[in-house]
Amino acid sequence: MKVLLVEDDRALGQALQAGLRSGGYAVDWVTRGDDLLAVAGTATYSVILLDLGLPHMSGLDALAAFRLLQDDTPVIIITAQDRPALKIAGLDGGGDDYLVKPVDLDELLARMRALMRRSDKRSSDLISAGDIRLDLTGRTVTRNEAPVAITAKEFKILSLLMRRAGRFVSKGDLESVLYTDDEACESNTIEVSVSALRRKLGREAILTARGLGYMIAR
Repeated sequence: MKVLLVEDDRALGQALQAGLRSGGYAVDWVTRGDDLLAVAGTATYSVILLDLGLPHMSGLDALAAFRLLQDDTPVIIITAQDRPALKIAGLDGGGDDYLVKPVDLDELLARMRALMRRSDKRSSDLISAGDIRLDLTGRTVTRNEAPVAITAKEFKILSLLMRRAGRFVSKGDLESVLYTDDEACESNTIEVSVSALRRKLGREAILTARGLGYMIAR
């Protein structure tokens, strides 16, 4: 699960980045409104966190331009401005949620999970595929109701595969949930992690198709 944070306040950006990473998210952080448009389409994001008072392009203008790209990634507006007119403008302009600073991290994470449930058309954070069950909130995995111990990296890969069960997920999309834009991607990370998941969940759990990627059947 990968997040794009658009925030020009260094102290807040660092705090949010650290908190989101501790919650299991990979985070790309940019500081300008036009940066949102520059990175759009370069990675797959679960949620975008957008400040409004940004340099070079306001958050509202950046959001409007972003939605013109027909990108439906959920956007949570995070701002110190709590005027009702601005909230209405933000939500009508393409925002999916609106939070006023200072932000409580646990509330932010809960709102992010709610948006991802709606995006995935799920009713809860418990995802099942065959005999595998994954809890996005508790970050636990079971197979035939028995706990399965997996690493943080394996959990991120399995989470994306489970959220897209029945569809192939490319290697690039899987890499995008593990690495931020400023991190080097190790060439065999996905293969090694998928191999480990197959040992723990059964070789038949994850299918591979050359040129398409990996899939967990529904």
